[in-house]
Amino acid sequence: MTLSPQPCLGIDPGLNRCGYAVLVRSPRGPILKEGGVIRTSPKQSLAERVLEIGRELRAIIEEFQPAAMAIEQVFSLGKNPKSAILMAHARGVILFAAADRDVPVHHYTPKQIKRLLTGSGNADKSQVQRVVARELSLDAVPEPHDVADACAIALCHLYSTKVDGR
Repeated sequence: MTLSPQPCLGIDPGLNRCGYAVLVRSPRGPILKEGGVIRTSPKQSLAERVLEIGRELRAIIEEFQPAAMAIEQVFSLGKNPKSAILMAHARGVILFAAADRDVPVHHYTPKQIKRLLTGSGNADKSQVQRVVARELSLDAVPEPHDVADACAIALCHLYSTKVDGR
């Protein structure tokens, strides 16, 4: 079996901080090619923030040419619905950037990601982060946590799909 060299782009969506991670398959397991955070300022208008996320994500997609994008599903925060709405704005421009470059998008719930990586859908963040560091053969958990979360989302996709990305 040959391994696809095309990367998977994991996205932890957020309006203030949008984490991303570019992973590739290798015979020794997944490799983190790049991870980072797209940051916006609350001092900017909503339109400016969404535009900034879109532009930076477009540049990442153009540079790495991912075969797929994996993104965390929006979940409703009963106590703070405004957070879910703001995340939805970020997800909208992320989905646009992927569709604009013909990158297939795969959605995963936090529970799915936790279950696939740790065996429990109720795992805490530190458990997931330790698995990410181990699976990517890293000396430490990627920082900030948005990058570790994006790595977890990309790993979830890589481990739940065939080599050709379907």
